Amino acid sequence: MKAPRPMPLEAAEALAIQALGFIAEDAERLTRFFGVTGLDPSGIRDQIGEPGFLAGVLAYLASDEQTAGEFIAHAGCAPDDIFRAHIALGGQPWEREIP
Repeated sequence: MKAPRPMPLEAAEALAIQALGFIAEDAERLTRFFGVTGLDPSGIRDQIGEPGFLAGVLAYLASDEQTAGEFIAHAGCAPDDIFRAHIALGGQPWEREIP
């Protein structure tokens, strides 16, 4: 697999924050996010500034093909933008492709 184009940190942060908002705007998605991550609303407030949190949001998003596809359509971004933002935010590369 060819290395993705680098994404500027500010753009990566903006995409991750948009992804978090996308998750939060739907009760079912948010409940699943809390269940998988073990966070709650106060936990998000505590973690939002921590290194790796936003990369983790993108990794969570990418872990579910349907949710990732819905976000890509909602945000109007390219599928590899999630991966590129994840890497820019310090996340480790993953093996699977984003839809």
